[in-house]
Amino acid sequence: MAEAVSPQGGQDLLFLTDEQLRKGIEAMFFAYRGFTADPDRILAQKDYGRAHHRAVHFIHRSPGTTVNNLLAILGVTKQSLNRVLRTLISDGLVEVRVGREDKRERHLFLTQAGAALERELSDAQRDRMRTAYRAAGPVAVAGFRQVLEAMMDEDMRRHFQALRDRGPQ
Repeated sequence: MAEAVSPQGGQDLLFLTDEQLRKGIEAMFFAYRGFTADPDRILAQKDYGRAHHRAVHFIHRSPGTTVNNLLAILGVTKQSLNRVLRTLISDGLVEVRVGREDKRERHLFLTQAGAALERELSDAQRDRMRTAYRAAGPVAVAGFRQVLEAMMDEDMRRHFQALRDRGPQ
């Protein structure tokens, strides 16, 4: 038995059966497919994948982020990230600048073309989220965000909070 706070702020007892958890897990799988479907179509036209999308997204959210910071956020190998960045750089979507204080650091910025791609991908996802949020209502949206944050590992929650604290770009 797990205790949960109701959207109204009171304490409720919430009995979570394996069947309820299975339904939630399956809903996450199918929702993720929907959430990524529109960007996947856009990316496929350019011969890019989700790794390119994630890199472009987080470079947009933190202009000047370092390669090491991006590695920490994405949780991928250096080799994998380098492959993605090489493509984005050679296609003119990402620019790399050497650090002013530490010449070993590489800071990443989107070019105008990179910003345009990011906007196209994000617009598609924002449209889907906006439709879902409106259908569910503000109480459900707040609960959904609470559930997502509770599922994050502590390290990822710190990255998420840092981005949230930065505000919109």
